[in-house]
Amino acid sequence: MSTTDATAAPTGNTGNTEVTGTADVTASTGTADVTASTGTTAATPPPVPGGTKGTRRIAAVVVGLAAAITLLLCAFGLPSAHGGPHHAPLGVSGPRQAVAAVQERLPQEQWDVRTYANAHALTEAIHDRDVVGGLALGADGVDVYTASAGGQQISTAISGLGTGLADQRHVKATTHEVVGFGADDPHGTGLGSLALPLMFGGILPVLILALVAPGAATLRARLGGVIAFAPVAAAGVTAVLHFATGTIDGEYVRTWLGLAFGMLALGLPFLGLQSLFGQRGFLGLAVAMMFLGNPLSGLATGPYWLPDGWSTLGQLLPMGAAGSLLRADAFFHGTGAGAPLAVLGAWSAAGLAMVPVALRRAGRGEGARVVRG
Repeated sequence: MSTTDATAAPTGNTGNTEVTGTADVTASTGTADVTASTGTTAATPPPVPGGTKGTRRIAAVVVGLAAAITLLLCAFGLPSAHGGPHHAPLGVSGPRQAVAAVQERLPQEQWDVRTYANAHALTEAIHDRDVVGGLALGADGVDVYTASAGGQQISTAISGLGTGLADQRHVKATTHEVVGFGADDPHGTGLGSLALPLMFGGILPVLILALVAPGAATLRARLGGVIAFAPVAAAGVTAVLHFATGTIDGEYVRTWLGLAFGMLALGLPFLGLQSLFGQRGFLGLAVAMMFLGNPLSGLATGPYWLPDGWSTLGQLLPMGAAGSLLRADAFFHGTGAGAPLAVLGAWSAAGLAMVPVALRRAGRGEGARVVRG
C-alpha cells in the first residue's frame, strides 16, 4: 500500500474541509491563517490609515499655526512698538523767533509744524482738523491746545511738548482741551473698544445668514438681511457709546448713520466674496481684516500715531475708514468725513457688484443641469 503526505490528505466526515496539521496560506495582498481543527479563516486587521502622509499633514498644520500666531503678533505688536507721532500736523503761534526755535527743535519726521497768527486761529485750525493740536507761546507761559477725540496719544505727546518748552523757558504750561470725549469717558475707552464689534458687525450676519439660508437661491434674501442688519446693529452700538459709556455727548443720528455705513462696507464684501468663492473667499477677507484691518484701524490712537505706510494702508481698509468717519461725525461735526466716506463707498460698491455676478453664474449652472436632464 502506497503512502501519501499527511498534509495533503483531506477527510470529509463533517462536511468541512479538515486538514491534519496546520497550513499557512499567504496571499499576495495580505495574510490569512487557516486553522485545521475548525476550518475557519481569521483575517488580519487592515493597516491604520495615515502613516507618513498623515504625519506630514500634522506637521504642516503645526508649522502653519505657529506662523499665523507669529504673524498675528507682528500685525498687532509692530505698529504699536513703532508708534509715535509720524508727520503729525502741529500748530504753533507766538513771536517769530520763538516759533522758529520750536521748528528747529522738533524732529521733522514726527511733527509737521504750521504757524498761525494767534491762539484763536490755532483753535479754529484744530476744529477744522488742519492740525491735531497746537502750542501758543507767550511771554508769561505756554498754552497747550489738544484734541483728544482726534487721538489720545497724540494729545498726550503735545502736552509733553508744551510742558518741556515751559520748563525750558521757566514759565507755566496751561492745557486747553479743544475737542474732547464725553465727560463720562474722557480717555475714549469706549471708542478704543469698538474695533471688534465693528469687525464682527460685518462678519457675523453674512456667516449666520449663510447657515440659516444657504445656497444661491437665497442670495437676494441674504443681501437684504445684510443691508437691514447694519442700521439696526449700529443703532445699538451708538446707544452704548452715547448713553452707557458716555464716550459721545451728541451727534447721535450722524454717528449712527456713519457706523451703519461702516458695517455695511464690511458686510457687503464678505457677502460678495462668499457668493463667488464660497467659504474660501469669506475666510480670506476675514483673515485680512483680522491681521491688517484691526491693528491698523487707528481706532484707539488716531492715524498719525502709526508709521506712515501702515497708517495709509489702514485708512484704505474698511475698519480704518469707519473709525475715521466715526471721529469726524461724533466729535468734529462731519469735518474730514469725505475721504473715509469715499473709501467705504468703494468697498460697498465692490461687494455689491459681486452679487449679480454670482447670481448669473448660478443661473447658468442651473440651466446647464436642466439641459443635461
